[in-house]
Amino acid sequence: MNVETIKIGYDGLTLADLVAVARDRRQVALTEGSETRILRARRLVERWIAEGKTIYGITTGFGALSDVAISAMNTRRLQENIIMSHAAGVGSPLSPETVRAVLVLRIKDLARGHSGIRLETVRRLIDLLNLNICPVIPEKGSVGASGDLAPLAHLSLVLLGKGEAFYNGEKIPGAAALKRCKLNPITLEAAEGLALVNGTQVMTAIGALSVADAIQLSQLTDIAAAMSLEVLMGSRTEFNPRIHRARPHPGQAAVADNMERIIQDSEIITSHEDCYRIQDAYTLRCSPQVHGATKDAITYARRVIEIEMNASTNNPLIFADQKDFLLGGNFHGQPVGLALDFLGIAVAELANISERRIERLVNPNLSGLPAFLVKDGGLNSGFMIAQYTAAALVSENKVLAHPASVDSIPTSANKEDHVSMGTIAARKGRTIIENARDVIAVEMLCAAQALDLFTNLKPGRGTKAAYDIIRKTITHLETDRILSADIACMRHLMQDGDILDAVEATIGKLN
Repeated sequence: MNVETIKIGYDGLTLADLVAVARDRRQVALTEGSETRILRARRLVERWIAEGKTIYGITTGFGALSDVAISAMNTRRLQENIIMSHAAGVGSPLSPETVRAVLVLRIKDLARGHSGIRLETVRRLIDLLNLNICPVIPEKGSVGASGDLAPLAHLSLVLLGKGEAFYNGEKIPGAAALKRCKLNPITLEAAEGLALVNGTQVMTAIGALSVADAIQLSQLTDIAAAMSLEVLMGSRTEFNPRIHRARPHPGQAAVADNMERIIQDSEIITSHEDCYRIQDAYTLRCSPQVHGATKDAITYARRVIEIEMNASTNNPLIFADQKDFLLGGNFHGQPVGLALDFLGIAVAELANISERRIERLVNPNLSGLPAFLVKDGGLNSGFMIAQYTAAALVSENKVLAHPASVDSIPTSANKEDHVSMGTIAARKGRTIIENARDVIAVEMLCAAQALDLFTNLKPGRGTKAAYDIIRKTITHLETDRILSADIACMRHLMQDGDILDAVEATIGKLN
């Protein structure tokens, strides 16, 4: 077995594992314990069917049709019908990395042995993941209970040789994708259709990747704020540990520590220690409090997501040790929806405060720097419209930050009369993070441009590390040019880890 293969067992899947599978295409395999649990639960299902036991979704219809008995003769047809009928999604397809995250989470849930699915079906899901067959999953259509029915049905279509998939960058029929990998379509047996579509894996996958991105973005925002603080002649006093011990929120103290280390040995700050200014504006002085509250929210969201990643969200749940099954509601996405709404609100605040620092950087009345950070103002507009872009993104985020989880629309003839909208919360949160990343990119561009003016004074050690990486790729704005390319380049430096890696190599790991 390749040492890089991630083993999928009952517990223990981490956020780092999920990111490695989704983005780095790490391979996965079941543990022996998981295979044993899957087989034991399956044997129970087969015994109950032989005994003529009534079990929801296995020998009955689904949702409001749960009172309809299904004969043994129609069991296979029922399983295929649930996949086809539930594949009613619309909208743009989820990205391949998101689909890979969904696949590993669906495998993880089934590996816990509470679904009654066959081992060969789980192995076929693993084949899809390891061979990078990414089912085409429309992103819209889930209300977040009974789980992510529509998107998971689209994922499952490919197992049957139906639907579509991305393979080697090409969108092709699901049957063709299987054929290219020398795989045959499978025929679902009793219980398997419901086991495949009933769960929270889509909202959790989007949420998990968003949490990983938010963690990185929160660190980059500390770097951006430290760069801005230096060029705006801010103080280091606000990072004194005594302030943060007096109000001991962990995120607040973490940000203060980050920023204090980033600006360490700054000649720029030292040069104005005796200036007339009594204290800094809130966007600088309160950065530990604002950024820190977001860090604490991200920590909460991560805890919820990692619990959900290692949970069983099927219905019914089969407990092989007790030779029993229970009907419940673990498919309901309320915990995930609430956490991801909170995550979106928290990350929107990083963009809000960043945009206000951008305004201070480009406004000569607030910064004492050249208007819009460019020479020959009037002839050149400099970063004027970059601030407009940041303002537009922040405004869009304010709309998106309205929580999805406060809404509910009954479905399935009012049988499913309260739903979570958790997948909408996940999708909104993802967009907020993308927008916030672009806002922070604009702040870093402006801060680097301002640092070019301090030719005789060295910035802080962490600030200089970030500045040097930026200037290796993005040149000083001498005269007007197309700024969208600079913003895109900065975004890539942020996402690829170049800036964060350079800063951490200089001052140590950031909180």
